Amino acid sequence: MIVNLSFSIIIYKFTYTMCMGFGCNAAGIIGCRIIDSPSERFIAMITNNFVPCNGRLPILISVISMFFVGKVTGVFSSLLSAVILAGMIVLGILMTLVVSKLLSKTILKGMPSSFTMELPPYRRPQIGKVIVRSIFDRTLFVLARAVVVAAPAGLIIWLMANLSIGDMTVLTHCTRELDPFAKLLGMDGVILIAFILGLPANEIVIPIMIMTYMAQGSLMEINDLDVLKQLLVQNGCGVLKGEGV
Repeated sequence: MIVNLSFSIIIYKFTYTMCMGFGCNAAGIIGCRIIDSPSERFIAMITNNFVPCNGRLPILISVISMFFVGKVTGVFSSLLSAVILAGMIVLGILMTLVVSKLLSKTILKGMPSSFTMELPPYRRPQIGKVIVRSIFDRTLFVLARAVVVAAPAGLIIWLMANLSIGDMTVLTHCTRELDPFAKLLGMDGVILIAFILGLPANEIVIPIMIMTYMAQGSLMEINDLDVLKQLLVQNGCGVLKGEGV
């Protein structure tokens, strides 16, 4: 409640969904249903993606290690990486708060939510019942929804990477069509298509980029950051595009 009151100037109940977004943005967006006001709920859904979820952290750490602290060695390398990563997280939080404030004062004005605090009755926890309910009502439900989204997305990625039109795959055609627009955003068509195809899971953005750059038919991972950096630099990526990733 103390945290919520400190953020009440911006959007009420917003902090809960923002904190959930650090674990998973999908969970944070789904959690926005607890917000009573439709305008505030929509604002929370729009701005939740500003905070990096745990699926983006490996990408951020990789980009920081390759393009920002590559020449720093020793203890200072880890310290500088931690400082830059913390700065990106703080920037995401500030962007969330600023954009939420602007939207709530401009195009998404609405009646603010009232304070409603629900406290369940205190009972002795039943361990077995809690475990069974967690497995069937939460774990299996979330896994089922993940399969419903991930399976079609994986099929689409595989088809685009393996079906050819002429002498190029569908994925290559898409990257070339998106390349002019991507240049306006400081990236290329490969990075943009990786973002689009990576909507179901942020973890596959880098593997999609590697697959596309190397013209492979399946998702790939490179464990050596120096090799990955060389691949990205050879395809025109630098510090500016690294920030875009």
